[in-house]
This record gives sequence, structure tokens and C-alpha cells, in this order.
Amino acid sequence: MKQGKRNIWMVVPTFIGVAVLAFTPCSEAAKAKGKEPKPKISKEAQACISCHEAQSPAFVKDWKTSKHAEKGVDCFSCHRAETTDADAMKHYGYTIAVLVTPKDCGKCHAKEEKEMTNSHHAKAGDILNSLDNYLGEVVGGPEAVAVGCLQCHGAKVKVLANGKLDTNSWPNTGIGRINPDGSRGSCSACHTRHSFSKAQVRQPETCNKCHLGPDHPQKEVYEESKHGILYAVNKDKLNLDKDSWVVGKDYTAAPTCATCHMSATPNQPVTHDVGARISWNLRPPVSKKLENFDKRRDAMKDVCGNCHSSPFIDGHYKQFDNLVDLYDSKFAKPATAIRKELMDKGKLTKADFDDKLDWIYWELWHHEGRRARHGAAMSGPDYAWWHGIYDVSKNFYSEFLPEVKNVAGPELYNQLVDKYLSHDVRHEWYIKGMSKDQLDKIKKYYQERYGEKMQ
Repeated sequence: MKQGKRNIWMVVPTFIGVAVLAFTPCSEAAKAKGKEPKPKISKEAQACISCHEAQSPAFVKDWKTSKHAEKGVDCFSCHRAETTDADAMKHYGYTIAVLVTPKDCGKCHAKEEKEMTNSHHAKAGDILNSLDNYLGEVVGGPEAVAVGCLQCHGAKVKVLANGKLDTNSWPNTGIGRINPDGSRGSCSACHTRHSFSKAQVRQPETCNKCHLGPDHPQKEVYEESKHGILYAVNKDKLNLDKDSWVVGKDYTAAPTCATCHMSATPNQPVTHDVGARISWNLRPPVSKKLENFDKRRDAMKDVCGNCHSSPFIDGHYKQFDNLVDLYDSKFAKPATAIRKELMDKGKLTKADFDDKLDWIYWELWHHEGRRARHGAAMSGPDYAWWHGIYDVSKNFYSEFLPEVKNVAGPELYNQLVDKYLSHDVRHEWYIKGMSKDQLDKIKKYYQERYGEKMQ
């Protein structure tokens, strides 16, 4: 840990800082008059500022207007280091560390640090042991991983002999960053340095750096949902700067990502375990219920209950669970089983991404299947259907199964279809073709709904 009594100097403008000590508050009178606050700070920090105000004025100004500055938390508070720290370095006669880790922040924010360390966010660095990393490192290339994957999931930050950080792994504020002191995570991934604004971190844009794109488009799903629409038109009514930010009490106009996943309700405190209210793991090929599923779901339902009635909430979750089951049982489980059997029979290699079927299967669950499930979870209809189950269906029937037939040959293909698909009536239209009764039923429904014959 970076602690003890010693002098330090602030080093570079890319510093991350989160509070670890408190000093004398700055003048409230100065703030009231609209003047820049002048916090009382340590002599070591004054030395830092005398240099960096000329060298890096923007982040110094950010800090001066922050809550940290108001409380007297300065450069010295966050960047001081022991000579024995893995990332300690000498700088103009002072011992400092560029990197401020969750362990450092935990000196003041112990509850937050503990919750974050135990959260899914802190485990995001586990991508280093996953197929995603294989795809990036081997199929793509490490240069792409450094500026892509690891900027969200977090790099393993390496320290050079002189205490400076290896530029192959730094800068990096990935949420699952593996730090030199053994801690995991990056507080500044969300609490952007050096202002650490509450208003900023409560807004969905904070999450948009990582939660978007073809495989996990939470940004896009949120923006098309009623929640996102309400946020866009009511942002100025959310009291984002308030110290207390309890849904149903301090604001009602719209929920943000923080509202649902982290922030306080009348019945729950703030949590930095971002997955505490998530009941499904929608990341893998086949969805998994998380441990304490009911407890997690009840926690999220409590959030929903501040704006919605119980029947509304129960109806949403029933529709969401039904979509998850549809994806899992109709597409994900048979596709996974078929591909495994082809490997077991030697029709496919056990290596990943060296067969066309590997790529089709990957996108079926990693992209299309995730979009469908996230769309249903967050009330994004276009992502649940057109970017989700529509793409899953089209590619399952028009790409995955034809490639299975190509790899397996007609005889084995028929055996696989009979074993994994024929028992499910939802595949009959593909295996046997649409019956006259089915077609007549569709036409009748269309006529009753729209009052005209189906074209």
C-alpha cells in the first residue's frame, strides 16, 4: 500500500486520483461568490501544483473544482508511495506512483472498494483467459488488443525497472485492470479523473465506453428504450449533482444505468457491485441463472417498483425470461450440441476459428444471441427482434445448418437433425415445410387483425 509519512511529487498529466486522506475544507464563501475555491493542501501537493499548473493546467483545474479539493484531498493524498511498492519511482527527489489503484482508494472508500473488488467489473480482466482474448491476440493481433479489448476489460499493468509503467500496458483504465499491487479494477474507469464528478458518473454516457457494439449493445438498447428516451428529454430534471440521489425521492423523471444497477432506492443503499441486481448471466452461449437468482431479481424489482406496479414488473420479467428460454432451447442448446458432436466424430477440429462453422456459431451466440437477450432485458424491441432473434433465426437456418450438412455429409446431417431438432415442433416448418393448416392459420390471423387478405 502507498502509505506512511513521506514526500511525493505528481508526475504526469495522466494521473488517476481518488481520495485516501482528508484535510481542511476549502472556503464555502469563495464558492458562494463564484470564485475558484482555494483548498488548504499539503506543502508536497503545493510543489506538485506549482509545476503542473503550467505543464498540465486542465487536470489541475478539474481537481480544484472537485469534492476532493473541497475536502483537502490532494496529489499527495493519492499518489504517495512506499519505496517497496511495486510501482514506486523517484521523481525530483520524491517517491511517488503514477497508478492509483482500488487498494489506494479503499483507504477512505473501504465499502466501495470491497464491493467493487468482489464485482463482475473487477473480474473483467478474466477475458485474458477466454476465447475473446484468443480471437484478439491470435486471429487479430496484440496491437489491436492493446487499444481495443484491454481498454475496457483491463490490462495487466507492467512496471519497468525504474518504476515507470510499460507503455505496452499503460495507459489503461480498463474496469478489470490487474494492478502492480495485486488489486483488480480501475476506479477511474467510471470516476473520471481529476474531477470525480457525481453527476458524470450517474449518467449513462459513462458506461458507453464499453457497453456498446455488436456483442453487448447496452448503450443502443437503452437509447431506444423508454428509459433512454425519458433520460434524453429530462436530463436537466434529475438532480445529478445532489449528494443524496435516491430514486423516487430525489428524482423521478428517468432512470439511468446507475439507477438500476448501483444507486440507492428507499429500500437499498448504493452498491459498487454492479452485478448485485442482475439475475441472468447472458454472456455465454447458453444463458445461466446466477447464484441467489431470486434475491438478485428481487433487488432489481425493488428498483423497478419506484416507477412501475407489480403486475407491470412481473409481466416484463415473464416476457424477458420467455425470450431467454426461446433463444436457449430453440437455438443455442441444439447448435452447441451439434457442433460438439461434429468435433467428437472428427468432422471438425477442436481448435477454434479454423472452420467456417466455428465463425457462424460464434456470432450466433456472441453477437446475435446476446443482442436478443439484452434487448429483452432492457426493453429494447428492435434489438430483441431485428438485431436479435431475427438474426439468430436467419443465420441458424440459412448458414449454420447448411454448413453442418456440408461438414457432416447427408447421412450424419439427417441423424443430427433427427436427434436435436425433430422433437421440437418449432423447427417443423424448416424440416417438413409449412403445412396447409399452419398457412391457413397465419392467413386467418392476418385477416382478423388487419381486415384484409394477406398479400
